[in-house]
Amino acid sequence: MSTNDKTSSAPTKTRMTGAEVLVECLVREGVDVVFAYPGGASMPIHQALSHQPKIRTILPRHEQGGAFGAEGYGRVTGKVGVCISTSGPGATNMITSIADAYLDSTPLVAITAQVMRSLIGRGAFQETDVFGMTAPIVKHSYLVTEPEELPRIIKEAFYIASTGRPGPVVIDMPKDVQEAVFAPDFDMEMDLPGYNPVLPVPTEKLEELIPLIEGASRPVIYAGGGIISAEASADLLEFAERSQIPVATTLMGIGAMPETHPLSLRWLGMHGAVFANNAVNEADLVIALGARFDDRVTGAVNMFCPDSTIVHIDIDASEINKNKKVAHPIRANVKDALQVLNAALAAQGWERKSSGFTRTPEWFGVIEDWKKQYPFSYEDRKGYISPQAVIEELYRQTADKDPIICTGVGQHQMFAAQFFKFDKPRRLATSGGLGTMGYGLPAAMGVCLACPDKLVVNIDGDGSMLMNIQELATIHVERLPVKCIILNNQHLGMVVQWEDLKYDSNRAQTFLADPHDSYDPTHKTEDVIYPNYPLICAGFGVKCERVLRIEELPAAITRMIESPEAYVLDVMVPHDVHVLPIILGGMSYKDVILERIAGDGSAKKASELGKEIPTAL
Repeated sequence: MSTNDKTSSAPTKTRMTGAEVLVECLVREGVDVVFAYPGGASMPIHQALSHQPKIRTILPRHEQGGAFGAEGYGRVTGKVGVCISTSGPGATNMITSIADAYLDSTPLVAITAQVMRSLIGRGAFQETDVFGMTAPIVKHSYLVTEPEELPRIIKEAFYIASTGRPGPVVIDMPKDVQEAVFAPDFDMEMDLPGYNPVLPVPTEKLEELIPLIEGASRPVIYAGGGIISAEASADLLEFAERSQIPVATTLMGIGAMPETHPLSLRWLGMHGAVFANNAVNEADLVIALGARFDDRVTGAVNMFCPDSTIVHIDIDASEINKNKKVAHPIRANVKDALQVLNAALAAQGWERKSSGFTRTPEWFGVIEDWKKQYPFSYEDRKGYISPQAVIEELYRQTADKDPIICTGVGQHQMFAAQFFKFDKPRRLATSGGLGTMGYGLPAAMGVCLACPDKLVVNIDGDGSMLMNIQELATIHVERLPVKCIILNNQHLGMVVQWEDLKYDSNRAQTFLADPHDSYDPTHKTEDVIYPNYPLICAGFGVKCERVLRIEELPAAITRMIESPEAYVLDVMVPHDVHVLPIILGGMSYKDVILERIAGDGSAKKASELGKEIPTAL
């Protein structure tokens, strides 16, 4: 769905309804899939879609699921995902997804139907001010008041959503605009005098960084999701190999650097690798690329990289010096910036190396010691299925299949990021900035539609799965072979972990099963486990099997992978497993907790009990 792939399916001066014009504009933008739930105010759009064979219209079972599906589509393709709703509650149901796309810089066009123009502001049936409600969480929004403006508005919306720092655009379209009949001008020019995402390349500023790199004894690259948005992963790899600088990514940047590469530090932050957090915080030069210094990465921002010279390259001027004051702020398209840096290094004879690094050998030695001392690890408890072991087994069986992994939000999300290694960009679709439970299943639906030849696996928690479980109906009806693993601990696992850390393990509405049942993670096959996922999935026509013992796991995952249809594994895991390491909010990397702590009574005490990592330099 890009503005570069435009095809016409209707003559320019044919009289059409506004809804037909909208659909024709979508075709011209290269749209092949939309997620759309009908209602009274949006019926004309759906009638027009039903007559357009070039667009596959997916009926989600909830507008939020449809918008997350569009997000998943956009996340793995880089193209614009499209979702459509009716007015009022249909539109408000998409707001969470729009906010999610905004915080994670996902290209999205959300089209919301609206009451007739004459009724706007009168409290009409199913009227809401979608324009006003979404204003803080979009790149731009439109309320269409003149039908003839539709071709221009659609062009602009797709251009804005997909260029610069990608993000969501809302088009609010009154019903009488949809029904208006006129002769559209599809050749209308865009009118965006205040928007210019094509930045000049600051070549001189970038070339001034070469002496900094050359003089650094402890350099690190800190790469965010902007690398993936800019399609700059190959450029990042070349830069790392020419400069021989190790790379740590954010959660959203996972896959921007191959995680099996010797220069990879995996990812940093609250639950990131100890060696990544140590390396970034103890570096003398930090080169931040397409990252925003958010609190889940920095912890206490005043204690983040206290002695580092920081370079920050980002396309969004609002992110530079917003959270962390830096020595070298450079506004640029990160792909352009990396190409300039690579050319400058090549001109000075810096050869690419994928191994045998000769620069800063002492620094590499320190990092290797950290990697050996503090790997991602977990306790193997006999009689239980450790959730981390599930991810490891999935990786073992699928690494050579180049799968795309989706997740919900919670402990399972962190386990997936820790124990599945991603060597390519756009192979992980997860909710980062907003942290939205219920993202995984509908996002996997969109990913499967975007990449029908790929193995798509949603790793979910039992709490997150329930948020949008209705999309199993969409998956079944659309014959989408989405695979899903539920790490079922019958609790809200991440909240339980914080109850252990801060509230003396007191459970406050975090138990998801029947309160009259006693929790037993070593259930027998005949036990009734609530909710009964195999029974629920059967109602949706989706195969589901429950896994109770570790010895059953490998064969069950194989059956799931090899199934030609959608398949769900309900894997019972213990509820008292913590995501480790963890750096509590407001703390620094030195306060990392490496061992499970329960019932301590306060976050401060938890920090005191954490094993401080001694500085090595």
